[in-house]
Amino acid sequence: MKLLDFASRDIGVDLGTANILVTLKGKGIVSREPSVVAVDITTGEIVKTGKEAKEMLGRTPENIKAIRPMRDGAIADFTATGLMIKNMIKKVCKTYNTGKPRLVVGVPSGITEVEERAVEETFFQCGAREVNLIDEPMASAIGAGLNVLEPNGKMIVDIGGGTAEVAVISLGGIVASTSIKVAGNTLDEAIANYLKRALGLVISLETAENLKIDLGCAEKLVTELTKDIRGRDLDSGLPKNVTITSTQIANAMRKPVSEIVEAIANTLSNTPPELVADIMENGIYLAGGGALIRSLDNLIAQKIGVQTYTAETPLDCVAIGTGKILEDIEKYKPVFIERKSRRK
Repeated sequence: MKLLDFASRDIGVDLGTANILVTLKGKGIVSREPSVVAVDITTGEIVKTGKEAKEMLGRTPENIKAIRPMRDGAIADFTATGLMIKNMIKKVCKTYNTGKPRLVVGVPSGITEVEERAVEETFFQCGAREVNLIDEPMASAIGAGLNVLEPNGKMIVDIGGGTAEVAVISLGGIVASTSIKVAGNTLDEAIANYLKRALGLVISLETAENLKIDLGCAEKLVTELTKDIRGRDLDSGLPKNVTITSTQIANAMRKPVSEIVEAIANTLSNTPPELVADIMENGIYLAGGGALIRSLDNLIAQKIGVQTYTAETPLDCVAIGTGKILEDIEKYKPVFIERKSRRK
């Protein structure tokens, strides 16, 4: 028996490097889980996925492997990704009695045709009757409320976990784009490396991520924020308590943030003049978790010279976009990724 043999209800999926979000037509976002899977390497069976698997990172015994199968905007482990998707979709289908749906899946714009086929086949094995893939920047722009089908240039900057993707969109297509492997995970690593170098403090990437969320800023804040953390002293190897400031975190993130700004500038330099004029008028829109970095919109506006806006719910833009597409799938057909070998 297939997983989805019940009443049909169409599904949208944001297949992100850091998180997977599932949207149900007419119901909105129904699942939000980290893109992590824990597998028993002896039997090949899933132990945990999502939040429960993330809690196991770095804490598993020899026979269990907890990994992030999506890295830098691409599928690093096909088998683990397939198992993770199946388990998450199974949970949604069991909860909402979903059967034989059409799917709209937001995928990183850098994935290969082989990866596209693997993603499609995984969802078909879950019982889907139709799978439509869409580039995440396109889905993100739709989720941010931009009209991507009109002949008017729109720029979206989607800063996810593994990649920052900059795209100029017009008439349902991506006219110019830049994808760099500098995003949320890079910022976490930059924070951890900075504290190790500047303070002799060793912290986990999870602690670095929490510092990014609580103190992260692209420029020095008028009112400085602080957070007390515990790490390991590099010299003595003993636990150490330290108070970290938002200024320190801004310094730590300066280089990766400047690379994201440079990617925006490079994309504009490869954009037709008519569309650049549109962007000057419409502004630049930020989405993804990186859009939540304090004062990033102001920094981009200063450096690029274009008004910059943060989407209303930046973390959910891709998922919201797939949901909007499901409401009128015929209207949005031009935005789907085309491939000659696409399964009918």
